[in-house]
Amino acid sequence: MTQSLLDAAAEHPRDGLRAVRALRELADRLERLQVDRARDLGWSWQEIADALGVSKQAVHQKHNRRR
Repeated sequence: MTQSLLDAAAEHPRDGLRAVRALRELADRLERLQVDRARDLGWSWQEIADALGVSKQAVHQKHNRRR
């Protein structure tokens, strides 16, 4: 991940944009993992949404299909 952060500040846009994509993919994977953990521990969709700073509907729509 450190390399991705360095690349994000790269002078060439291609390198910087690739780094942004890699960071976005990492963030998405981490979000899925943590949402799954929270649900396994009995968290409500509202609690998860509050922690993520999004609406209950948004988090439910994004993650409920996978479960």
